[in-house]
Amino acid sequence: MALGKDYATQECSIARALEVVGERWTLLVIRDALYGVRRYNDFLVHLGIPRAVLAARLQALTAEGILEKRRYQESPPRDEYLPTDRALALWPTLRSLGRWGREQFDEPQLRYFRHADCGTELGLYGECHRCALVVPVPDVLVDPGPGLDPNPADPISRALLKPRRLLQPFESDQV
Repeated sequence: MALGKDYATQECSIARALEVVGERWTLLVIRDALYGVRRYNDFLVHLGIPRAVLAARLQALTAEGILEKRRYQESPPRDEYLPTDRALALWPTLRSLGRWGREQFDEPQLRYFRHADCGTELGLYGECHRCALVVPVPDVLVDPGPGLDPNPADPISRALLKPRRLLQPFESDQV
């Protein structure tokens, strides 16, 4: 018997969330958007995702209001994808999932997340112990960790070797 395409019989908020973000690649597209990736080709190169899959994920995330599609060039037409408040609300989930993966699979620390104002590494729930607050997404600084490849092939990974704030878009000279 084939598996269904949705969780229609489930009365569960986790099932509803999985209908939106549970397909393969979707959370990685959102992660990259929070890291500052905005353009189709940059997602494509950084993720190594098939074109048709990326197009479908971007379309679905836009339809769900997680990403906002915005035209940045008219000729030829080119769009970028910006994270909305719904995407920002997924940050704690992505952070927790990354931490779980690192701990459960004994992986090295790839990135540190710090409070940009004071440099303190964020706690389990995104809190800054020094400033006694949960740090808003735009105030999170991403620092490379010891597990990152120091010489990655793609330009997005190379740009992520330098400390940068979440949501800070990549400039054309960075990629």
